[in-house]
Amino acid sequence: MSPGEVRLRPLRRDDLDRVMELEDQLFGASAWSRGTYIDELAAPGRTYVAAVVTTPEGAEPVVGYAGLAAGEEAMVMTVGVDAAYRRRGIGGRLVEALLDQARHDGARSVLLEVRASDEGAQRVYARAGFAPVGRRRNYYQAEREDAVVMRALLRPRGGPIGAEL
Repeated sequence: MSPGEVRLRPLRRDDLDRVMELEDQLFGASAWSRGTYIDELAAPGRTYVAAVVTTPEGAEPVVGYAGLAAGEEAMVMTVGVDAAYRRRGIGGRLVEALLDQARHDGARSVLLEVRASDEGAQRVYARAGFAPVGRRRNYYQAEREDAVVMRALLRPRGGPIGAEL
């Protein structure tokens, strides 16, 4: 991998120091704890992905991460991208990886909640096929902010006629 190139890989427990730094920067009072991530990484039906970038020294720091809970209606648990790496398509790549996993797991749709004020994230999700379906009042309690609920309907995998039923 050449310096500056971003790739996706599974998020690991040894990534959590960096994830905790990003959580504080990105989510403030709503940041998840290390314990929450440890539980999530160990939970059945959970998939977490990291976006890493290669430095000239060969290190691969995490610059973004995302998580999914499997189910017939899967749930995006979190998506975060380092502010210094935004507007490079990393968030979109992370979301597409979650959608691919949801399809693989047999989900028919994927839900997520996003801050009502985060229009940039809502645009990323819309480009990935999500549409608003509702609102949760004061969902982000620490900040007293609403969440927009968005859903992406997943197309079934190809197969014989009737396989989508």
